[in-house]
Order: sequence, then structure tokens, then C-alpha cells
Amino acid sequence: MIVLKVGEIASAVNGKVLSGNSGMGVSGVSFDSRKLEPGSLFIPLKGERYDGHKFLAHAVKKGAKALLVDRDPEVDYRGVSVIRVEDTLDAFQSLACWYRGLFNVEFVAVTGSTGKTTTKNIIASVLSKKYPVLKTPGNYNNQIGLPATIMDLDETHRAAVVEMGMSGYGEIRNLMKIVRPRVSVITNIGMSHIERLGSREGILRAKMEIFEGMAEEKAAVINADDPMLYKAGKGLNIPVAYYGLERGNYLASGIEVKGDSLTCFTLRAEGGDFKVSLSLPGRHNVLNALAAVAVGRLFEIDFEDIIKALAELEGEKMRLAVETSPSGVKVINDAYNASPDSMRGALEVLRDAPGERKIAVLSDMLEMGEYAEEGHRLVGEYAYKNGPDILVAVGKDSRFIALEAKGRGMASDCVHYFETKEEAAVLLDNIIKKGDVILVKGSRGMKMEKLAGRILERS
Repeated sequence: MIVLKVGEIASAVNGKVLSGNSGMGVSGVSFDSRKLEPGSLFIPLKGERYDGHKFLAHAVKKGAKALLVDRDPEVDYRGVSVIRVEDTLDAFQSLACWYRGLFNVEFVAVTGSTGKTTTKNIIASVLSKKYPVLKTPGNYNNQIGLPATIMDLDETHRAAVVEMGMSGYGEIRNLMKIVRPRVSVITNIGMSHIERLGSREGILRAKMEIFEGMAEEKAAVINADDPMLYKAGKGLNIPVAYYGLERGNYLASGIEVKGDSLTCFTLRAEGGDFKVSLSLPGRHNVLNALAAVAVGRLFEIDFEDIIKALAELEGEKMRLAVETSPSGVKVINDAYNASPDSMRGALEVLRDAPGERKIAVLSDMLEMGEYAEEGHRLVGEYAYKNGPDILVAVGKDSRFIALEAKGRGMASDCVHYFETKEEAAVLLDNIIKKGDVILVKGSRGMKMEKLAGRILERS
């Protein structure tokens, strides 16, 4: 972030300077007093269980030079500038919108039910072959995280890739007002957040907000293998680049999974064929890579550089991260999140991984509401089709995974169900042996990484 004056910030957020020096400069923005760097602006945000205004004194003690508040502070903070606004979150987003306008940076926005974080990372790697790139850190894809990402822009950046998540209508539209991207990408339409939006059609409608409020020169990148997206793309009045395994402008064929973290395929695009070695496992990651190829070409990056970027990728923690214990037990830790689509992709990775026995340890997918049984039974079907040697289902709704897998024909003595991770751990302690490959996956709230860690320690 470049240094901003208090008066500039107040003007950008339509606030009033209550005290302090309008000419004082701040060198950062923080909404967490524990992580605040000296010289920063502290913005206390409010949630269901907390109010950041309780930490104003702590922020000043940590070195905050300015405070942005939505009420008169109870303490006289001498030497600290105070800006009063109606709502601190609205002001934070307004500040990010104003700040984004200070830079000549072209943005790429990415959303989708699954794969958006990986796709964001691959796109950033591709664009970095030509530009200094800013990207959303981790999962900073919401109404707070995205503005925080924008505030990390500086004069060195020429491109930025941001992830946009949502749980309801209007959320992506609001983020688009801040970002105004040149390219918007949708990876797929699945069942994530279906509890709130009611149907996949509702999810599609919310995701399509990513094509509103784009930059003057704009383009869409869409997964053509998703029938709903393909049809929706035909209704857009902007250029669309399609990608897929079955149809599209950017196609992949001859997919081969080699080892734990290498997938090879032939890319067919713009009249040519290109051999690609992708440093990520799984057919689903081929689709994510194709999205990045399409974006790269829209930014006029040579195929040679794009292919090099795909070969140099590094995986992320708890996203199909492969670790091997000293005794030769391999764990595929994919505990970051879960949906029926991502479960299928992870089961395919397990199926193709080299190893003597394949064990799938699958936990609940949260936020599915009335679709919980249907979604978990779908995963049970995927488990049966991909044929792990042992299936262990963990959690309340995961009983439907086990029931469906057995109902489809998976041997009963190969399917186990437990309500808790602790119960599942006892079984795994007794059956795991050298040469096993174990997939551990579930929604973030299930904290399945703890079980993955235990398996590595005990084996």
C-alpha cells in the first residue's frame, strides 16, 4: 500500500475527521489489532459475535496512527487521527474502491462453486510470466478479504487476480463495484451454498453477477463442460472464451496422471496442439489450468510461457497436499473444503494415485440444508464408481455416503461409518499399513486436517 493522508481517506469514505492531523500519513490498513503494523489505519469491523471498537485502545498501543469509527470514541487518543463514518464496513469497501482507482492495473476476477482458489493461483502464475501480479491471499474472497487485498496494491503491480466467494445474492455484485475487472471467470456451478440459494439455478444467478460492472475492455472465461454455464454464456453480450474437456476454444485430451503431483495432457487451442505437464494432480485441475490458459491468451502471453508456468506450479496446504510418513504411508490432505464436485475430483485423484491400497476418509459437507442427503448420497455413488479399497465416512450426514456406497454394491466389510473423527481414528490406527494411500477430505468446519495429522504421526 502507498502512503495515504488522513484527509484523503476521510474524503474517499465520506467521513469526518473528529480529531488529529488531516495531513498525517498512514502506511497500511488493518481490521485486526493483533496483526496491526505501526503507522496503520485501524478499521474496527462488527460481526455477530464481536465488535472491533472494543479494541481501539489495543490498536493505538500497537502503533495505529488513525482510527476509522462509526461512533464517537470514549477515549481521547492524543496523537491519533480519528475519522467518523456511518458504517465501518461500507467505509472500508468505499476506501478500497477509491484506492483501486489510483492504479492502472488490469484485474481478473474468479468465482465458481469449486476450484476457484486453485484457478486463481494458476492464473496468477501464468500472468506473472509477463506482469508483476497481486493475488488474493489464501481464501480472502469475501466482503472483508477482497477489500483488504485491494489495499495491498502498489506502484509495482500491473495485474491482479482476485477470488470472489458468495453465500447469497448481491454479494459478488458488491465486490464487482470495487474490482471492475477486465476478465471474469466462472469455474462451475455446483451445490455449495444451495441451502441459502435454494437451487443450482439460484447459484448460477448469483455467480453471473461477476459479469456486471466490468472494465470497458472486457471478456468472459467459462467452463463449457458445465451445461448451465455454457447456456448462460451464450446470453452474454461480451466476448466469451470457453474451455473444457468436451468442447470449447481451449481443449484438453489424452490426460495422464503421473505420480502424486503431475498430470500430463495435450492442449488444443488456436489451431495448434501443445504438450502440457501440469504440476497438480487430477482431471479437475486440468479444467482449472485450461481456464488459466484462456486468461493468459487474453493477456497475450505466449503459449511457451503459459506451459512453463503450468509446469512450475506449487500446491497449497490442505488442497490435495500429499505427505508421506517415514513408514511409507501416504496421506492426501484435502481438508480445506468439500462439495459433491470437489469430492468427486478428490476420489479420482485417489483412484489414480500410485499405492497398494486406497482408503477414502470422507466427512460431512456443510451448508447443504435440505439437499444434505442428496449431496452425500451422490458422493457415495462417486466412491463406488472410483473404487477405493476402504471407505470411511465420518460425521452426521456422511452416513448417507456409506449407505449409498453399500447400496450401489460396495462390499459391506469395506465400508465403515463413524459419528466422530476420534472413533474413525481408532479403526485407522488398526488397519493402516505401509503402502496405503489415504484421502482425507471434508468441509472446513469438520477440521479433518487433525485426523490427517494423526494418521501421519501414528503411522
